[in-house]
Amino acid sequence: MNFITNPTYVLAVLCFMVILAVYVGKTKFGKKFGAALLVILFTAVLANLKIIPSSSNSIPLYGGIFKYVAPISIFYLLLNVNLTSIKRAGLPMIGLFIIGSLATTFGILISWFILEPESVLGESGKVIAGMLTGTYTGGSVNFNAVALEYDFQEKGVLYAGTIAVDNVVTTLWIIVTLALPVIMRYFWKDKTNIKSNIHTENQSHPEDENIDIISLMWLIFLGVTAYYISNVIKEFVPQIPSILTLSTIGILLAQTKFVANLKGSHNLGLYLVFIFLAVIGAYCELDAVFELKDVGVMLLLFAGLAVMLHGVIVVLLGGLLYRDWEMIAIVSQANVGGGTTAIALAESFNRKELILPAILVGTLGTALGTYLGFFVIYFI
Repeated sequence: MNFITNPTYVLAVLCFMVILAVYVGKTKFGKKFGAALLVILFTAVLANLKIIPSSSNSIPLYGGIFKYVAPISIFYLLLNVNLTSIKRAGLPMIGLFIIGSLATTFGILISWFILEPESVLGESGKVIAGMLTGTYTGGSVNFNAVALEYDFQEKGVLYAGTIAVDNVVTTLWIIVTLALPVIMRYFWKDKTNIKSNIHTENQSHPEDENIDIISLMWLIFLGVTAYYISNVIKEFVPQIPSILTLSTIGILLAQTKFVANLKGSHNLGLYLVFIFLAVIGAYCELDAVFELKDVGVMLLLFAGLAVMLHGVIVVLLGGLLYRDWEMIAIVSQANVGGGTTAIALAESFNRKELILPAILVGTLGTALGTYLGFFVIYFI
C-alpha cells in the first residue's frame, strides 16, 4: 500500500494539522484567522502538494469521518445547548436563511445570463445550474437529487468535475465566511441590541471543565448509542433525516442534570469538528478543476460568481435587517456548505446559541434545495 493512502498515516497527519492549527491560532498572527480556518488551509495545501489524498483519490477514512465523526461531533456540541438562549436567534436565522436561499437562486440565474455557460457546457449546463442551486441551498442531497433525475451521474468526467468545483468553491466560501465578520465590522458595525443580548445570556454558562475519565466514558457511550439509535429510526422512518433524530436526542439529553454535569463535551465535539474540517480542506483539489480545461474553468467561474452574488445579496439584505455579521456568516455557510460547516462556524465564533438554529436551517435547506434546483432548470 502506498503510504500516502495509508489510513493510519493520513489520520496522523490530520490530527497533527489540528494540533498545528490550534497552536498557530493562539499566536498574535493566527488569532486573525482562527483554528477552524487554519486547519482547512493547512490540509488544503498538503492535499494539493499530494502529501495526503484529495477528492480524486479519496480513501475510506475520509468517508468514515463524514459518515461518523461529523454527526457525532454535532451531538456532543448539542449537549451544551441552552434552549432558552436560542429563542431570540431562531426567527432571525430562519428569515436570513430564506433570504440566502433566494439569493442562491438569483445568483445562479444572474451568473447564467452573464457567463452564458451553455456555450461551453452544452445542454448539460442547465442541469448543472439546477444541481448547483440545490447544493448551495441545502447540500449534496439536493445536488444528487437533481443529478439522478437527469441521469447526470452517467456523465462520469463532467459529473466528477462538477463535484470537484463544488468542493473548491465550498472550501473557499468557508474561508470567506470565517473572515466576513472581521472585514464587515470595519465598514458597517453590528447592531448591538441583537448580538449583545444573546451574548449576555451565554455569559451565564461556564465554559467546559477539563474532561475526566467518568465523563469521557459516558460521552463516548452516549455518542455511539445515539448515533446507532438515529440510524435504526431512519430505517423504519426514512422520511426523517438521521441527523435530526441525533440532534433531538442530544438536545433532550442536554436538559438532564446528569448529562449537564458531564465535563468536556464541548471540547470533545470541537476537536471532532476540526478533524471534519481537515477533510474538507483535503477535498479542495485545484488540479481536478484545471484538468477539465475550458469546461473546468467555466464551471469554476459559473459556480464562483453565483456564490459571490449570493454573498453580496445576503450581506446587503442581512445588514439592513439584522446586522449581526456572525449570524449572517453562519446562515450563508448553512446555504453553501450545509449544516455541519455552519455549526463549525458557530463554534469558531463562540456563538453556542446559534448551533441549534444552524441545524434547523440546514434541514430547511435540504427541504427547499431540490425544488429550487428544478425551478432554475425550468426557468432558464
